[in-house]
Amino acid sequence: MSDIEKRTSKSIKYIRKFFKGDCKVGMILGSGLGVIADSFKDPIEIPYKNIPYFPVSTVKGHAGTLIFGKVSNYYTVVMNGRFHYYEGYGMDEITYPVRVMSVLGVKKMIVTNACGGINKGFKTGDLMVITDHINLMGNNPLRGWKQEKIAPRFIDMTYAYSLEMIRSLQRTAQKKKIILRKGVYAALFGPSYETPAEIRMLKTCGADAVGMSTVPEVIVANQLHMDVCGISLITNMAAGILKKRLNHKEVLEVSKKAQSKVVDLIRNFLAVI
Repeated sequence: MSDIEKRTSKSIKYIRKFFKGDCKVGMILGSGLGVIADSFKDPIEIPYKNIPYFPVSTVKGHAGTLIFGKVSNYYTVVMNGRFHYYEGYGMDEITYPVRVMSVLGVKKMIVTNACGGINKGFKTGDLMVITDHINLMGNNPLRGWKQEKIAPRFIDMTYAYSLEMIRSLQRTAQKKKIILRKGVYAALFGPSYETPAEIRMLKTCGADAVGMSTVPEVIVANQLHMDVCGISLITNMAAGILKKRLNHKEVLEVSKKAQSKVVDLIRNFLAVI
């Protein structure tokens, strides 16, 4: 048995003390979006700090709990708070929960994040479905991967974000009369916000939004043959787009204001998929 199998086995053994079932859908919640999990029926919450080999969230707006909750009579497993490269964690630690979710039966993954808008057609508070990404984090979670009996090292990323799930999310948004932008997400590792010059570069590269997360988890989810859907909340316009300074407090404030819209969209989306 490989090291990753031993670790996930211990994590699953602990989780099974509280949750015995299977989950077909997993979800990772970004900054200030934990309220989504608050609406679940009969939730079972497990603090990350209690699960063997799980890191601990250190960023405000990330609760740090694994939640199992019912939606349309089936269970969804939710990471209420994620881990970031800028916190000092390695890529294997950031993406470890995705591997645990796979063992729990997850086949469809929804990743959410708070991010900065680069596309001038966007505005603060908008939601964007991710159609593709640009990895500028300087690392890849599959670097050094040798367990090809478990999962492949070389994976195709042509459809990193499921076209079927994107269309389903768009139909859900249209039905609920929620404006849903679409675009390319660029990931840098932070924690400093980008400079105006860097934003101009990203715009030239084709990015519509920029953040400090999501991409590592999406890569591993694809390695594990999950269908992925990414949803970004534009909590601020990126540096230089508007002539104002950026701060994390604004990110959390915008997340709070957009909570009802995000919850409405994701709850209805979960019922569909």
